[in-house]
Amino acid sequence: MLKGIHFLLTYQCNYECDHCFLYCGPNSEGTFTLKQIRTVLDEAVKIGTVEWIYFEGGEPFLFYPIMLEGIRLAKEKGFKIGIVTNSYWATCTEDAEVWLKSLADLGVMDLSVSDDEFHFGNEDENPSKVARTAADKLKLPASSISINEPKVEMRSESEYEKGEPVIGGGVVFRGRAVEKLTEGLPRKKWEELKQCPYEDLKGLGRVHVDPFGNAQICQGLSIGNFWQTPLSELVKNYTPDNHPICGPLFRGGPVQLVRDYDIEHEDSYVDECHMCYKARLALIDKFPQYLTPRQVYGLDQ
Repeated sequence: MLKGIHFLLTYQCNYECDHCFLYCGPNSEGTFTLKQIRTVLDEAVKIGTVEWIYFEGGEPFLFYPIMLEGIRLAKEKGFKIGIVTNSYWATCTEDAEVWLKSLADLGVMDLSVSDDEFHFGNEDENPSKVARTAADKLKLPASSISINEPKVEMRSESEYEKGEPVIGGGVVFRGRAVEKLTEGLPRKKWEELKQCPYEDLKGLGRVHVDPFGNAQICQGLSIGNFWQTPLSELVKNYTPDNHPICGPLFRGGPVQLVRDYDIEHEDSYVDECHMCYKARLALIDKFPQYLTPRQVYGLDQ
């Protein structure tokens, strides 16, 4: 049951982080207009089960007036509002309060702020901490998102069992992270990767919508284009079995995907996301309407 719609308000970002699963950066294309936001919100009402609207990116604060008006429109329709930001704008507490006051006044219920070494290195007093201090003063609920360089740890289920390498840091191996962060990490045999452990391929608990009209279950994995078919219809008619990518993933994870389409593959991968992303990249020209936008795969639009 769809509970959340996450606007990828823009793919543009002032950072170009190695871990970014959307390949965002200063030159990334695609930003919502207010007219497009209104259309999606109308569809969210029609769906009937949506509770949360999030504004994300890229970096949504780069288009602050559009984000602010989008929040106001969503609040008018009765949705709870969340925002995800890298807090580049929080140069000092006083200024950060100015940025956040309108959001607090509108009743934003979740401000998620990136606070990790990809964005700020090891700075103690970084913009994330400034943003959360300002949010606390305004009684705006805020939390941090910390994703750091992958680190290999040894972990075992009991003192009598030999530990296996576990990758810490929270990186999701999609997008730029596959290119920049997989080298040297321990891998699993491809035959073991038989499920999608992170996304709800059946119930569609949330979808990410982008300015190009893609309704994404996972970054770069779309159930259709809502500029061509209304979002409420895409959600109503979606079933994994009828989707050429979600179907195999639902039945047997990345292993099933490469078997169904006889994709050439490596013997091992860091995890399920890594294998799935590489398999989808191999299929992108076969299923361009579902594996989109191309820039999320590091390719030109």
